[in-house]
Amino acid sequence: VQLVESGGGLVQPGGSLRLSCAASGFTFGNYGMRWYRQAPGKERELVASIGGSGGRTNYRDSVKGRFTISRDNAKNTVYLQMNTLKPEDTAVYYCYVRAYLSDYWGQGTQVTVSP
Repeated sequence: VQLVESGGGLVQPGGSLRLSCAASGFTFGNYGMRWYRQAPGKERELVASIGGSGGRTNYRDSVKGRFTISRDNAKNTVYLQMNTLKPEDTAVYYCYVRAYLSDYWGQGTQVTVSP
């Protein structure tokens, strides 16, 4: 199982970014996917999740209405569209899947929201 994130960067407050996570090594459409983030000095927190078919999504309260998780099962990719970014969204964002009774994480992509 391999998860590779991309799309992070530096953006001004109010800006947007789209993160991508390319997955391989498992039957992608059979598994729910999650995005987590970890800010310096803080614990890793769940940001959003999506079911295998893409029909069920959940978000932490602080990102509801601003972030959208989606997936393209034909491309084995999950996305996180982040709009109206705030400085408190600054963190390393990780893609996650629990497959074959094990936890798998990507390497993370840095998102920095700063003037």
